[in-house]
Formats: sequence, C-alpha cells, structure tokens
Amino acid sequence: MNAIRWRDAMDAALYGPHGFFVSGSGPADHFRTSVHASPAFAAAVFRLVSRLDAALGFPTPFDVVDVGAGRGELLRALAALAHDPATPDAAATPLARRLRLTAVELAPRPADLPPVIAWATEPPTGITGLLTATEWLDNVPLDVAVPTDTGWRYHLVHPGTGEETPGPPLTPEDLTWLATWHPTPTPPPSTPTTAPVIKRFASGPGPSADANLLITGLGERVEVGRGRDLAWGGVVGRLRRGVALAVDYGHLRGRRPVGGTLTGYRNGRQVPPVPDGSCDITAHVAIDSVAAAGARVAGCAYTLLSQREALRALGADGGRPALSLAGTDPAGYVRALAAASAVAELTDPAGLGGHHWLLQPVGVAVDALMAR
Repeated sequence: MNAIRWRDAMDAALYGPHGFFVSGSGPADHFRTSVHASPAFAAAVFRLVSRLDAALGFPTPFDVVDVGAGRGELLRALAALAHDPATPDAAATPLARRLRLTAVELAPRPADLPPVIAWATEPPTGITGLLTATEWLDNVPLDVAVPTDTGWRYHLVHPGTGEETPGPPLTPEDLTWLATWHPTPTPPPSTPTTAPVIKRFASGPGPSADANLLITGLGERVEVGRGRDLAWGGVVGRLRRGVALAVDYGHLRGRRPVGGTLTGYRNGRQVPPVPDGSCDITAHVAIDSVAAAGARVAGCAYTLLSQREALRALGADGGRPALSLAGTDPAGYVRALAAASAVAELTDPAGLGGHHWLLQPVGVAVDALMAR
C-alpha cells in the first residue's frame, strides 16, 4: 500500500472494518478514561443531567446521547443511577421514566447492553437534553502538516510501517486554519513540550506502567484540527435544546505542543503511532478551535473549564473525610477515604483533572448548571 494522508490512515485504522474501535473487546482494555477511572465521574455527570433536566422544564423525553460511547460504560452507569431510589436527584424528579439513552458508536452493539440503551452509528437529530463526547475528539482523524522549502505540505504515512514522507500542498482551507489557530512558528525540535499527556493506561505491571511518555515525530510538524472543528460543529447541530459536553485533553493557541502529540496505545502501553489497526491513534485537541466552531453553529458562547473545576462545581471535591469518623465509624471512614481517593485522581491537575470540559449550550444558560 502507498503512503497516504494521516487523516485517511487514522480513519481506516480506527474505524475501518477491522479498525481498533470497531473490532475487539473495546478501548477500556487499552487505556482508561475518566469514565473507567471512578464511578464519581458518572455521578457528577448525573448531577449535571439532573440540573439540566430542571433547567429545561423536565422534558419528555430527556435525551442523553453519548458520542464515542465505547461499550456504553457511561450510559450504563447513568441508567443505574436514574433507577436507584437512593439517588437523591433521581428520587426528586422521576427521571428514569423520561430518560432516553443513546450510545453512538461504530462497533457492533454489545450483547450485554441493557435494552434501555439504544445503539446508533450517528447521533439523532432534535436532541433535548445532554450530548456527551468523552475522549472522542482526540480520536477524530486529522492531518499532519510539515514545512518545506515550497510551503506547508501534508505528511503522508505508510499504514503498515508508520514511515512518513512529505506529500502534496495543504488546501486553502487547511492553510487558513493553520494561520488562524497555529500562527506561531514551531520551535526547534530540541525545545521540550510542556503539554501534559493525560490519556491514562488501562493497566500494566512494573514501576513505569503509568508513565505517560509522549511519543512524537521528529522535527517541525503541526496537527491540523479543521476536521475536528467540523465534527464538533456537526454534533452541536443535532441539539434542539440542551448542552453539548466534550471532555478531552488538549491545548490552546499560543501553547501548542512542539512537534505534535500524535501517539498510540495498545494493551495498556504507549506505543509508536503505526496506523495498521492494531492500536489506538490519538492526538491532543485544539480545544479553542473546536469550541469556536461549536459556538458558530449554536449561535451563542461556550464555557470552558478544567475537569478539576467542573467536578468540584458538580459536588465532587475529593476532600478527605474527617479523622473523627474513623473512631465512630471505622468502616464508613474507609469507604469515604476510598471515594475521596477516586475523586482525587479525577481532579488531579497533572492528570485527569487537567482535561478540558467544553460546554456548548443551546437554548439554556450554563452558569446555573455549574454553580457550586
């Protein structure tokens, strides 16, 4: 096979008939998102659902659509919370009877997925409620560009080996994106990147199992995020009323990582990004560019928070329980300490807490939803 553009190589490697996200047991075996890290994440999202439900006037149905749903882990957790009488928000408003859950994923429907969760290959239209995309945008295929004596050109990659070579010039649209969202010259390769790498491994033995060492290409290169802008704008356009929420790791203009961020994950380890279908291929998200694209479609401003800020606003602060509880209720103290530790991982600013929460409202105000 000849070398092709990275965008096409990623698309085939991740979403083709034998692609990484379509075949196999699912991404949870290879890396860990916030959904997999702790039930506290789903509990916080459920609090957002409850607040949004009230802000929208308790509509019937209330949609929760999860784009890039994996094997439906988040929606399974939300369904359980909605049907649990011990969940305060569920008891206050009988959300379970109005909740309509839709997982959007190209993989076949899991055999054990509860019937209450619909399975689709693209988001429905006319959504009233919450549309979520947790670590989806980082897997939306993108192009890689390199500077040459004749201007910026697409970097081509051989799908079987990962070998790269400069290709044709960038289109005018991608050149415009580059000038707008990546305007500063790329520093020399010797300059270290300061961007955190926050995609977590699923598991792995040894002292360095959770060491997130970024694997990048050498030399000056830029990841062109215009396709992700179009993808996010497309899903925001499916909302009638509600909020589109993207949770992902990324960077802002003026602090783009040096040399790009393209990397791979397989079996709990970070590996070179060879687009042969055997590993996850991912790159950080130009989150401000994506946010602007969604705001143009929605016709109103977005809100951008760190995950640490967002989870604290939704009641997950990771505070340690009072030591006095250990004397009066030792078992309760141990449970509370374990819960606090799980939240601490989700809110660690050097890890998952550094994820961006991008909230794009349509016909509703965000401030009240995220008030502590």
